[in-house]
Amino acid sequence: MRYSRLFIPTVKEVPADAETISHRLMIRAALMRRVASGTYTYLPLGWRSLLKIIAIVREEMNRAGAQEIIVPSLQPKELWDKTGRSVDYGPTMFSLEDRHGRMNVLGPTAEEVFTTLVAGEIKSYKQLPVNLYQITPKFRDEFRPRFGPVRSREFIMKDAYSFDADPESLDKSYKAMYDAYCRIYKRCGLEYVIVEAESGEMGGSGSHQFTVPCESGEDTIVYTEDGSYAANLEKAAVDPLPKQKPKARVPPPEDVHTPNIGSIEAVCEFLKTKPKEMIKTLIVSTPDFMFEVEKERAKELAKHDGRDAVVKRGWDRESFAILLRGDHELNPEKLTQVLGGKNFEPADEPTIEKVTGARVGFAGPMEIADKLSKMIIDHAIAAMAVGVTGANKTDYHTKNVVPGRDFPLEGDNVVVADIRNAEEGDTNNGKKLLFKKGIEVGQVFKLGTKYSEKLGAKFLNENGVEKPCLMGCYGIGVNRILASAIELGNDENGIIWPISIAPFEVLITSVNQDDEKVAQAAEDIYQQLLSAGIDVLLDDRPLRGGVKFKDADLIGIPVRVTVGRKSVAEGNVEIKLRSQAQSRKISLTKAADEAVDLVESLKEQLKT
Repeated sequence: MRYSRLFIPTVKEVPADAETISHRLMIRAALMRRVASGTYTYLPLGWRSLLKIIAIVREEMNRAGAQEIIVPSLQPKELWDKTGRSVDYGPTMFSLEDRHGRMNVLGPTAEEVFTTLVAGEIKSYKQLPVNLYQITPKFRDEFRPRFGPVRSREFIMKDAYSFDADPESLDKSYKAMYDAYCRIYKRCGLEYVIVEAESGEMGGSGSHQFTVPCESGEDTIVYTEDGSYAANLEKAAVDPLPKQKPKARVPPPEDVHTPNIGSIEAVCEFLKTKPKEMIKTLIVSTPDFMFEVEKERAKELAKHDGRDAVVKRGWDRESFAILLRGDHELNPEKLTQVLGGKNFEPADEPTIEKVTGARVGFAGPMEIADKLSKMIIDHAIAAMAVGVTGANKTDYHTKNVVPGRDFPLEGDNVVVADIRNAEEGDTNNGKKLLFKKGIEVGQVFKLGTKYSEKLGAKFLNENGVEKPCLMGCYGIGVNRILASAIELGNDENGIIWPISIAPFEVLITSVNQDDEKVAQAAEDIYQQLLSAGIDVLLDDRPLRGGVKFKDADLIGIPVRVTVGRKSVAEGNVEIKLRSQAQSRKISLTKAADEAVDLVESLKEQLKT
């Protein structure tokens, strides 16, 4: 390809809205352009890299036995209602009504469509296992798109779905995908770590996340120094803190007037205490939109099967009290697991006032357990000797509150569990936890029968008994691989690409394009590399050498051949790797062969 004919509008300015290195360089190096918040147009260089990533993903998926299909991004909302995920995703999912009044969604993923397909085609265990995948755009209405393609509203994703007859077969399918992912990221030149993860809206019993460690990542990896444990922050389990013993007999609870003081910080300042001595009581409910979506179906069920059936199916709003230490943060994923997969949101003011009898900001755990579906208490609260909390009375807080004495730590609707984020100083299995940032580039899930039961993906086993398929789900963020590679490979001048996903493998820079001998020498090397099957870009623009060199550094092609008037007169060219500072002279007659050898060497390094 000739630079003069290629659309590569590089820019010097750093985009004002670009927060990460990869985002800045993808704009400056003309890989993409912003269309609107969270949506991007990929220009020729960016699309060439994406196509190379897609080719690697496709090759490894096919090698692992998966079969590629394509399903629509525009999907009937009724499929998502059947699984309840229209509620789980809520406003994150794009919804639209067609001209006939039917509701549709733009798929953020495709479990429902794939499962429905299999439900109509698979009848016998003899047809299993099967693993189907696609590589297509997906859509999520992110509240705050950021970091360029790392958190965007439209993105390219490879999603695969396996269907198996028994747990042993599912384990094999899961392992095949796990191994394929390792090969994919290695071939793409990424350094990655594998951590335990929560399944989130996907559901299921087991999951691993593939993460690229980098300072600009939005995910947090939690791990032990010896490598015996690693998880993302949503999954990271912490050891319970040791039970504290009071220094002396704790007097009865005492209400203290705290007028218009509701925040942890303000209460601590007023009462001369510390956040770690506060008991934070959060009142949450199942979300209103869940009830709105399901209320018509709930009415029908209540009509035929009674009110108890509505509650059993989760179509009734429930309220919960969540107890955390004042200096700890709630982990929403851990809480979701404790709630059996139910979504939740902060309760509205009327609900809080009904439960506590007080204005928002003065909730406490005393004498409210019977008004709630559950009281869920973090381990750190159960370990406290004494604390300060809301008094369930407007403008009052209570001192000398003893967990287990003044509010229950056990009971039919009381649960003590790990529901907070891990933090510095925590341990897992007695080992200190460490933290680092990273970008999630893929995740694998064991879904079990969550979707197959609801959507009828069943088969007859060898005994003629009908069973639901056991499913796995396997996603890769193609755009995120691109961004991660740039986060790992860059310097002050621009991108340093892995050879496997670089837009081009070799860049020939013709410094004095107006010199006929220089232009011809560059053309000869260009034609030789094309004949050798090398992906090569010839910079034949009639520009100064300094401009060309800056662009060469910016777009980061791995192997660079520089052809100039002086070197050609000496019968040489200069050749260098983008990752190295020094160039070396090579005879004109050997330049193409040397470039080919360097390309092959770089590719070989990705295999070792």
